[in-house]
Amino acid sequence: MACRFQLSTMCITPTTESSLLACPFFMPVQKLNGAWLHPSRLPLGGGWEGHCSAPGHEGAQPSQEDLQNFCNLGYASRCPRLPVQRECDAVRFSVARDHGARLLVWFVCEADHRPTTHGTVEYDVDRSQWISSHGDARIQKMLDCYVQSYLLRRIQPAAADSVPSPSL
Repeated sequence: MACRFQLSTMCITPTTESSLLACPFFMPVQKLNGAWLHPSRLPLGGGWEGHCSAPGHEGAQPSQEDLQNFCNLGYASRCPRLPVQRECDAVRFSVARDHGARLLVWFVCEADHRPTTHGTVEYDVDRSQWISSHGDARIQKMLDCYVQSYLLRRIQPAAADSVPSPSL
């Protein structure tokens, strides 16, 4: 079994599970509530409604099933809208540093489960604006959603979306 690496908010850790990443052609618009068991574990920090931006399918509204199985998760090889020619299959995000007023966010674009591009962007929490941003509007929109979800979790502990374990 091959070992893969998954970015977390703490460090880079090896994992043998399929990593969760967002589809690079998904344009998130509004946060969804209640569709996933552990929404904070999703690539954008929660489930999102949105539309497709894949060439020839711009603005297409994915079904609820597609949102859950493809759009919010990436590596959607069975998605009929996924273009054959593409720079990446999925995008991964993680907060590298949280300095309170400033966030440093990592992004990794992947093709065939390998990094193609990567980098960092910086967000000013106090001013609610990006200090640096990504050049691709689709990925920048995903970064906006990821940071919004991250900041909500920072205010409301992640334990709120976990299932309590029974008392022994």
